[in-house]
Amino acid sequence: MLPFEDLLTSLQDCMITEDKTPEDVSQALELFINKLDESSRTSVKRCKERCLEEAAQLLRKIPGAQLHVLEERHLLLLVRLLISMQLQMVNISTASRKLDQMLQHLAKVDHQLVFRETCHCLHTIVHTDQILSIEDLQRACMFLEDSAVGREVWRVTYPSLLNKVAELFPVVLQQEGWRDGPLCYVAVKVCLQIFQLLPGEVAPLVWVDQRGSPAVQSILQALMDIILGKCSNRDTRLLAGTAVAMLINTAPESEAGGAAAWSLLQVSHSESWLLAVGGLQVQCDPTAQDGVDRLAVSRGLLTCCRPHILLCSGVENTEMCLLLGGMFPLVFALCEEKLDCHYYAFEVLTLWLKKVKESLADLWKMTGVRLLPDDGSLQQQLIQVIWTNAESPVEGLSEFVRSAFCLLLELYEMDCKQFGDTKKTLNSTLLQRITKLPWEAKAKYAPLCALLPYLGTDTVLDQYLELPNHLLKCLSTNHLSPCASELYKCLMQQQRRELCDGSAKQAPPTELDLANQWAGRWRPVLLEALTSEVTLLQNNSSTQLLPCTLQVFPSAVEPLLASLDPAAPGHLHAWACIMSSHRATSGRSPWALQGDSALETLELALGSGDDKVRLAALNLLCCSPKTKEAPTPEELSIMRTFIPQNLNCESSPFRQHFQVGVKRFLVRIRDSCLAHGGGQKGKKNGDAGHSEKAEVILDQGIGFVEWLGQLPYCYLAAGHSYQRKKTALLLLSAVLETCTDTWSPDKKKGQPPENMGSLINCARQRGQWDFFCRAKQLVLIGCLEDSTNEIRELSAGLLLRFFPPSFPDDITAVLFERTKQLLCSPRVQEAQMGALMMKVLLQKSEDQFQERWLDSNAAVSSVGNPKTSSVVRYLVKELEQHYLTAKADMMLAARTRPIHGILSALERCLLEAPSSVCDIVDHSLATELLGLLENISLLLLGVLYGAQDTGADESDAPPSFCDMGNAISSLIAQAAGGSHGEGEECVLLSEEHSLVLTCCWVSLKEIGIFLGSLVERILAESKPTESLLTTEDLRRASKVFKDILLKCRHWGAVEGCCVGFTKFCASLLSSNNPDLQDIPAHMLKQGLQVLQSPRCTSVTRRAAGLPMLILCVVSAEEASKARPLLAHSMHTLLETARTPLPQSWDQTLDLPQVCAVHTLQALVRGSGLGVAVLQFAPAVAILSLTLLSSPCWAMRNAALQLYSSLCSRMLGQRPGGEEGSPTQHGMSPPAFFSHYPALQPFLLGELKGAAQDLQGPSGEARLRLQPALYPVLTLLAKLQPGVPDLTEALSDFLAPLIQLAASPIYSVRVMASKALVAMTPPSEYMNILIRLTAELPGPQKPCCHNRLHGQLLQIKAILDRALCTDSAPSADLCEVVSRVDASLWLVTGAQRCPMVRGAYLGVAGSLRRFSSEVYLNKLSDTLLCELHTPQHRLQVLDTLSDTHFDALCMSTPQVGLLSFHQKAIHFLCADLKWVCQIWDNFSAVGPDLRLTLVTWVVDGRGLQQTNGKQVIQRVLQSNLWEALLSRCVEYRRTYLAALVAVMTAGCDSTLPQHPSQPAPLEEPVLLECLELLLGDLEGQRGGPEFLSQALYAASLLLSQWRKISMSQRWCSVLERHQSPDAPEALRMACAEALCLAGVPLMSQALKENNTFSSIRTRYRVLCRLINTSLYLLQDESQQVRMKAACFTSMLHHASRGGGQRSVYIMQVNRALPFLLDLLLEECWDSPGTLEVLLCHLPEPDLRSVLREAKETGCASLYEQDEANVFAEPSVMSACLLPYLLQIVEKYSESSALAQRLSAWAEESVAQVLDSLSVCKDLQPGETLNAAWLALLMDSGFHSTLCGLFARAAFLLRLMNISDDVRALCDPSTLRKNVQEVFSLLSQSGVHFPPAVTAAVAGDRLL
Repeated sequence: MLPFEDLLTSLQDCMITEDKTPEDVSQALELFINKLDESSRTSVKRCKERCLEEAAQLLRKIPGAQLHVLEERHLLLLVRLLISMQLQMVNISTASRKLDQMLQHLAKVDHQLVFRETCHCLHTIVHTDQILSIEDLQRACMFLEDSAVGREVWRVTYPSLLNKVAELFPVVLQQEGWRDGPLCYVAVKVCLQIFQLLPGEVAPLVWVDQRGSPAVQSILQALMDIILGKCSNRDTRLLAGTAVAMLINTAPESEAGGAAAWSLLQVSHSESWLLAVGGLQVQCDPTAQDGVDRLAVSRGLLTCCRPHILLCSGVENTEMCLLLGGMFPLVFALCEEKLDCHYYAFEVLTLWLKKVKESLADLWKMTGVRLLPDDGSLQQQLIQVIWTNAESPVEGLSEFVRSAFCLLLELYEMDCKQFGDTKKTLNSTLLQRITKLPWEAKAKYAPLCALLPYLGTDTVLDQYLELPNHLLKCLSTNHLSPCASELYKCLMQQQRRELCDGSAKQAPPTELDLANQWAGRWRPVLLEALTSEVTLLQNNSSTQLLPCTLQVFPSAVEPLLASLDPAAPGHLHAWACIMSSHRATSGRSPWALQGDSALETLELALGSGDDKVRLAALNLLCCSPKTKEAPTPEELSIMRTFIPQNLNCESSPFRQHFQVGVKRFLVRIRDSCLAHGGGQKGKKNGDAGHSEKAEVILDQGIGFVEWLGQLPYCYLAAGHSYQRKKTALLLLSAVLETCTDTWSPDKKKGQPPENMGSLINCARQRGQWDFFCRAKQLVLIGCLEDSTNEIRELSAGLLLRFFPPSFPDDITAVLFERTKQLLCSPRVQEAQMGALMMKVLLQKSEDQFQERWLDSNAAVSSVGNPKTSSVVRYLVKELEQHYLTAKADMMLAARTRPIHGILSALERCLLEAPSSVCDIVDHSLATELLGLLENISLLLLGVLYGAQDTGADESDAPPSFCDMGNAISSLIAQAAGGSHGEGEECVLLSEEHSLVLTCCWVSLKEIGIFLGSLVERILAESKPTESLLTTEDLRRASKVFKDILLKCRHWGAVEGCCVGFTKFCASLLSSNNPDLQDIPAHMLKQGLQVLQSPRCTSVTRRAAGLPMLILCVVSAEEASKARPLLAHSMHTLLETARTPLPQSWDQTLDLPQVCAVHTLQALVRGSGLGVAVLQFAPAVAILSLTLLSSPCWAMRNAALQLYSSLCSRMLGQRPGGEEGSPTQHGMSPPAFFSHYPALQPFLLGELKGAAQDLQGPSGEARLRLQPALYPVLTLLAKLQPGVPDLTEALSDFLAPLIQLAASPIYSVRVMASKALVAMTPPSEYMNILIRLTAELPGPQKPCCHNRLHGQLLQIKAILDRALCTDSAPSADLCEVVSRVDASLWLVTGAQRCPMVRGAYLGVAGSLRRFSSEVYLNKLSDTLLCELHTPQHRLQVLDTLSDTHFDALCMSTPQVGLLSFHQKAIHFLCADLKWVCQIWDNFSAVGPDLRLTLVTWVVDGRGLQQTNGKQVIQRVLQSNLWEALLSRCVEYRRTYLAALVAVMTAGCDSTLPQHPSQPAPLEEPVLLECLELLLGDLEGQRGGPEFLSQALYAASLLLSQWRKISMSQRWCSVLERHQSPDAPEALRMACAEALCLAGVPLMSQALKENNTFSSIRTRYRVLCRLINTSLYLLQDESQQVRMKAACFTSMLHHASRGGGQRSVYIMQVNRALPFLLDLLLEECWDSPGTLEVLLCHLPEPDLRSVLREAKETGCASLYEQDEANVFAEPSVMSACLLPYLLQIVEKYSESSALAQRLSAWAEESVAQVLDSLSVCKDLQPGETLNAAWLALLMDSGFHSTLCGLFARAAFLLRLMNISDDVRALCDPSTLRKNVQEVFSLLSQSGVHFPPAVTAAVAGDRLL
């Protein structure tokens, strides 16, 4: 058949030359053919499908009668064209089916023609002497699966196809590359489709003839060989199992099929066996006993066989059916075994249960008994295998376990109903078992969901009282929140069903009745979650629980809202979430629920300082289930206010949700406008009212989009913060995605509506929606040089996706020159900018512009994409020049021609181009590029080796870091013309050293990434016969990777190279060419040989890049295969690591054993391997624990790292949540040892050995080091406690763990107590406690202090776990309490070991609520007496950790005493009565105890009790002066922190209140304290932490004593530390100080004039505090800004007389205008007000900006960041300008103000005029030049212009009012100049904020 292009040309020629076809049919066919052509040319799958769908619609519109008019020649060409296109799209199933639909449409015209042409096409596949290729097989599959006509043809020609497939299999199975690759897979797929789609044709070949068809026999033999392991590809083996089962399913009689299926079950035999399928018999020889064979067979039979076949009895046992007696043992064994394919095993178990469910009635008839009796083995086996695997770490397995559990319950329910069992014992038994699991166990929630329908919600909640609380805990933990949400959803749905079903005989309940029923049990729970301070709980409840609640109980919104108070903490967020969920679920307007108060509450939420509250409010504003619901005018107005105020939010999630919300709002605008006309003509005139409403909606919607489309460009200029630019680009992207007609082929949803063009035309008729003008294009081009990668990528994406296809010539020319400069920059960031610009230029330049890319030596390429090819050739030539420069002078190249920039540009232009790589490069260019990369890598490695001329040597040993440093230093010395001498060694790297090192490692990294990606694309896109790279070329490429990984120790180069190397290996391993597949395997072999050979390099970087080389190769293996490379690597590494060390070894050199361990760690940590390494986990764990006893420190270090990584991998995902979340992992001990059974005897042996070694000859514990003991205990301690051990298989662990309490090592005793908790089942808690407490000694009995201490630790650990739930004390617990009470002597002085006394105190604390009052009083008296007894011996705070302290405790009883005293204080202070006694004697205790007491307050433990807090505050205030005189800085700092904490207790950071003042200090003492504090602050005596606490304390004292002198000094301190250069702690202290003292000072000043000595002084203080606040609101730290906003919110609260209600914390961007309003309202006449406003405006010195912009070149390799990168002078100018204009309006009201304004105008007018003249001279005109582009990208240019125009507008307003100012210059000339310059700048790519634009263009300027 002719190619598609030739057929298309022939058909078009016929359509042109022939005129017999009717014109309308001809036009329709022409459109149809054009769509086919468009589909063929595009490379994007979604575009192809879209064009084909449109083509199919066009063809269907042509009636059949008109198609009959076509000549047969035309119809023949049309049919051939469609078939040819089908062959093109053989791998796109949906496209093939669309083409088949078109062929079927043509078949209605001439069926024989279509059949004949299809038959001819298939004839070329099967009637040929060559074996089938993969393309032939794919075509055969397509015609079988996706073509109705093709199946019709195959029914006639199937024998030929079977014969060809039978001929293919022997050839394929002989070669490893073919049998493990896609060729074998597709061949098996063809067999499966033949058996499935042509059963009537296949059946006679198998079941009628006694011998069967030879072809089918050969195919069956091949399929069985594949199943039994001759092929290592798991997917192919599974598919082969399905194919064989499908062949059995063709049996016309069930008995014959059943016999064949029973015969197939012999697959579990380890010996040869004979398979009989009808007349076919094949010999089966097992090759690989890995479980995949059994898996494939069982999976296939359950998937394909009819139920009657599965119910057939066996030949030997006629009472046993295949499904139960044959399949279940096989499936159960697969699930029990720990295979690599565990996921598929449980898939098969689920399939088996489904088949049983389908056949249950037949099974009852066959057996006559219950399937799942309560005492039956089948039920027990199923529960066992499901329960054991519920905590499996295998990804996706939990879903199958849940499905299996649900099916089991369904079967049990059906079984009980059938046989009248009403007790249903299994359900209640399972519920009891589930409730006993700890809440942290993920495995308890899915079974609970499944049990709910069978038990009912009341039964579950009555028996599981803690369920609501446990749900909230789960929602606070990342990995448990999904299952908790699902359980809540099931509870809601089940509760509604029960409520509705329960009233079936009565009137159905109303929705309000149902909601009230829900609220009675669940409203408090949901409100607690919605208003929680735990972020994760709050988010999960609002996104999961709340929508589910309102979907099931719609009227629940009313009781929920009735319980909220927007002023209460957390309620505002809850209100917004409830309202938005109500709107989303009901579709009704939320504003009707609460009337006008709803909009007021919404305004509060939108202005909140909490990001979550604002997002929830935004979601409420934007969401609507009806996208055609037009936003109301109020909603549009609110959005115009909200969007500008939220552009600079620091939270990345906020920005993403912000964009989503705005986009949703824009979709509503767009769809509502389209629904109301959208500019369409010809509307009816009958409905004038509707037309007027539609016009209003159009005006509002189009206007809003126009405003939002302009807004982002004002904030994209250099100088704005990253946050603002990122948000602006996201919003711009939302506008362009929503309101343009650009179709995005990479998206399934979100495409523009078909009639979008009409709305765009309507908007443009109104002069709006000009989204792509030149000025806007220049702004985005300027963003290409942003310092952050995200801004650059977003801008480039918008330019390429939405803007016109080509740049104007002037922009292209200037941008190309700029790109060349950046590509030669040594700064990595600038080189990346140049690479991105080159990519953008390539795709946005005219095709004829390619001559400018080429120099005189470059020739135009003849490949498919000449423009891109020319650019690539240009870059390759540039790369060659850079290489030659580096070869001649490395220093010059590193400074002026580094290689990495060109490499990045090549990668972007070649690999990110829309066209294929094969259309860009040919073989010669690819070979040239490969050779160049090879030479560059050798050169750079040679530089690092110090052998630049010869390159790196042939050894695989990388140089040490010292060697690399010496080599680079030598190179620098040679370039400087001197010799490399032994001068004074410098710690810091020189600029030259950094240049060379950066050039080398970044270039090596780029080579690795680029080469790997290039090979991947070439192999993926090249035809097998026309590859651009030969096998030899790929071997050379592999050597490049090998050299970089093995000869460079720089981690950046190694890590980057690994990215490309993994792609390289994956491409080769997935190839059909065995020679290519052998390259990674050969590299792996070389790597392992290098690892096993002795090395002569130093031990650094964990064996350098060698582990990464091995990791990359094994990670590249296909997951569907058996991973032979991984298995080989693991076995080799384990053997190498186990090899004994030589007798003489050097610890400073790499050892093969150490390298092997580091490599094992890399494999274990490798994310690409996933859980594939878990099959080796036991062996690796045993190895690492064994190697901890190695005499080599490097080996021990490596083994410990390996063990840590392995534990993380084995235990699965660690729970993530808020502070206080469980430290254990989610896997329980039974589940852990079920998955890793080999570890149980080993770990138990380690524990027993360590316990036995503790026992000395005299019965006392002795110290013997056990290196593996602590790691073993750590692993056990990480397991999830509280899970029952049903088999009691782990009980042997308890005895050695209890014995380890006597260990002399402190950390072992602690970890043994934690491990004991994890390994003890809940039923044994009390037995262990009774046993341990019974062993507590009496006062006269000699004891081992180590053992006693360890026993007490174990008692406390188990108590904390056993008493975690509130319940009445049991008799056993009472006995434990009694024994602990009787051992009170352990806390007295009779027990001389402080560690033991402290441990006993911990136990007493755990039992406090169960102990008697007498005991507690006696214990407290003892502790108080101890604390008041003076200690004369040396006190050591340090606790003993790893020392044998029995003897030490006897000789030095004071060791550890202070730690015991701390615990005693904590114990006593838990009771208010003892708090007062301790603190009343504060001054009498020693300094160490005083420090302990104030530390206790700082930790927040003494702030819960009101009375105790007052006592503490009184004591701290009375002792403040003495504390300030202390010489101990730590004590002074902690004391001040305690004072601040107790005085501000209850003042949350988001809910500030006035500090408590129960007893102010006397004035003299207060003055002295203030003097000391302010003196320290002014002299800066102490570090930032102490000065911060001093400022807090001074502010608190100042709020009690408001003297003007002190206030002025305090203001000066704030002004000093508000600077961005000050430490963040001090800036935060300034903001906190404003909240503590600023609010009282300003509130008093605003109310009473007599507080200060004069009005002038009052204004000065107000201005200074407001100015400080303005600076802090622009601080770089978000915490500082938030605290400054708290100060503003408190001022706002005080000014409105808020009283005791909680303070509403406003957003930072709302706080700033409030302060400015307050400044103008209260201090407009103050001398400092104008100064405050003007000091925040950027200086309009444009000439200095121009001078800095002209200074080109890099002064250093790295740029210096600004002190405050968050400050935005441009935005501040726009914010201040309205207030400057307001203050002008008061010119006539104050002569002093008029004088100050006139003086300013006189000083500024000259500079304003000069800057305006400079602006005029700068204008580029109509043609862009390089100087103007550089200015657009300069960070200071835009802010200077904003400051200039703000001052100009201010000056013009002054001239309008003042005659004196008007005399300084001509106002009309100034206005004309301002507006002219402003207009020219706007047209040239400078966009100004709306406030500046309005002020310049306003009518009130004169």
